[in-house]
Amino acid sequence: METGSLSAFEVIEQELARGANLSIISLVNAVLFEAQQMRASDIHIDPSAKGVRVRLRVDGVLHEAYEFSKDIHEEVIARIKVLAGLRTDEHAASQDGRFSYQLPDGSRAVDLRVSIVPTYHGENAVLRLLTQHQEHKSLASLGFSKGDQAKIRTALKRQSGMLLATGPTGSGKTTTLYTILNMLNRPEVSIVTIEDPIEYAIDNIEQIPVQARTGLTFANGLRSILRQDPDIIMVGEIRDKETASIAVNTALTGHLLLSSVHTSNAATTLPRLLDMGIDPYLVASTVTAAIGQRLVRSICNACKKAYQEEGNTLYKGAGCDACSGSGYAGRLTINEVLVADQEVHDAILRRASAQELEAIAIQAGMTTMREDGLAKVRAGKTTLEEVLRVTHE
Repeated sequence: METGSLSAFEVIEQELARGANLSIISLVNAVLFEAQQMRASDIHIDPSAKGVRVRLRVDGVLHEAYEFSKDIHEEVIARIKVLAGLRTDEHAASQDGRFSYQLPDGSRAVDLRVSIVPTYHGENAVLRLLTQHQEHKSLASLGFSKGDQAKIRTALKRQSGMLLATGPTGSGKTTTLYTILNMLNRPEVSIVTIEDPIEYAIDNIEQIPVQARTGLTFANGLRSILRQDPDIIMVGEIRDKETASIAVNTALTGHLLLSSVHTSNAATTLPRLLDMGIDPYLVASTVTAAIGQRLVRSICNACKKAYQEEGNTLYKGAGCDACSGSGYAGRLTINEVLVADQEVHDAILRRASAQELEAIAIQAGMTTMREDGLAKVRAGKTTLEEVLRVTHE
């Protein structure tokens, strides 16, 4: 796409103004470039009765971007299908694909994961933007406190056991696990992952994508990995009893295993494994720590302002060009790290509830996600509204 001195948004407006003479290729390229410039993680292209709405998810929140005429809807979807190697003649079934987009300035490529689903008003498309290589991050840059960093490092010093990250979709679990993998990535260590999908490529680590069509599931892939002589294994997600059982036994036999589980907080992770049919003794013997986390938007440093609230000095972004008027720029985690010490071990054996496990962990010094979030509000890193938004449950 030749943008010259025009911004991506201006190219989009210019193309739409051309009416029947617009270039679908230039339009789609400009949408992709605009999303990258806006630091969007996802592009939503949704048809309605009258037009096609395009929204960008920036820092976890969807924003209206622009609207296309319904006349070009099918051509836009067809172009995305061509890029992702999908069938252009299939309109009644969902399709998933992937492609790489080279930025116009030639600086780097962006991988995009594509999901197309038929809806009442026609096919919609959701594109997830993924850089080909994860930016080098540390636990500190993600938002982990010094105390929680120390807990994670202590858990990683063990040669075996399971370290689990938990939270809803889009809470940054994969980024946290990748950051930990980079910390462990040394020439004398063999690291193998099985993921669905592979989000980022990591040098010197063997990464295996789940392939449902060929029967390569998390469970089957984990069995195959064990024949690859690994020291450290990452399983993208523990979803079912079979995967959980193999993961626990893997951790029990001299491997360090990292994975994620979909639960609301760190304490709920342990009963979840019991619900999957794993024996309490095995859970107590293998889980070393559980990390619960959410992502909150960071206050934009370019327009950050202090204000008083009930005698406290808090901060918020006033809104500026740098943050497109939102007052926020980027995200960080609020988190909690539950260490599976002897008291937690004993509580698991008697099938204690998540509430009891959380109370034991707090007594032992665990900072909850909400407490961690409030500390970051006081430090001027995020806002009270953001912390309450993501910890409302």
